[in-house]
Amino acid sequence: MSFRRYLPHYLMIAPFMILFAAFFLYPILSGLFYSFHDWNGVKAPEFVGLGNYDRILVSREFLRAMGNLFFYIAITVPLGIFVALGLALLVDSFTGRWANFFRNAFFMPVVLPAFLAATIWRWIYAPNFGLLNMILGWFGVPSVNFLNDTGSMIYALVAVDIWVSAGFNMVIILAGLKNIPTELYEAARLDGASKMQQITHITIPMLGPVLFFVFTYGLISAMQVFDKPWLLTGSSFTSYGGRRNALLFPVMDMMGRAFGGVKFGEAAAYGFLLTVAIVFVTALMFALRAWSERK
Repeated sequence: MSFRRYLPHYLMIAPFMILFAAFFLYPILSGLFYSFHDWNGVKAPEFVGLGNYDRILVSREFLRAMGNLFFYIAITVPLGIFVALGLALLVDSFTGRWANFFRNAFFMPVVLPAFLAATIWRWIYAPNFGLLNMILGWFGVPSVNFLNDTGSMIYALVAVDIWVSAGFNMVIILAGLKNIPTELYEAARLDGASKMQQITHITIPMLGPVLFFVFTYGLISAMQVFDKPWLLTGSSFTSYGGRRNALLFPVMDMMGRAFGGVKFGEAAAYGFLLTVAIVFVTALMFALRAWSERK
């Protein structure tokens, strides 16, 4: 009787549940199944247990990709937040049309297609006629092949990532700045606090929840980096990661194993390892925040 009573409600949520099961639950469960099998997409899957996971964890490509990822995260996440905070404070200091102009200008890279952003920066980094090398040439610095020199490739990627993502983080932080009561700044000015003291003792503490969101979102996004290094190095499924795998990252390695090496079982296992890492890091971030709030 109760089922018939709530049947209209079940019917209303049925389309969502069907799509959710077909495009979310089924891919996850099938990926978990194939992660324990050797499968090339054609022949019948062959059960190998934890063999795929073992091959990934001991492979040189995996170790190289994780090393690049840790180094990339250590630079791009804190530096990106610092730049975004600076831009937000700059935009917040303007009013009217100037505020709108700078906000739109800084946000523009966010809405650019990834291939267009990569094309712009490949031209900037070009070794002989690129904009950056032209500027360096004015100061007598020899030409640098930023996208082929293993010592500079990771830093070139960090610059592109910050250029693309800083605008998004700026908008989030700017919204947080607007919610800080102006009375706090007025009281600080009456007490003789400098602008820097206002930022360190009022702005940053009041932006705690916003900065936590930006940091966590940036960390999760950085762990899944794919399109920027892929496009900057002109990668394909059979050749990716740039010279000496200097820009090899986990998602790139996973895609290469799947569509280049036709090892879909290994790729599925790779995906689950990365998912577990992201879930662990996210849970750790929230646990650390909860612990800091209890202190």
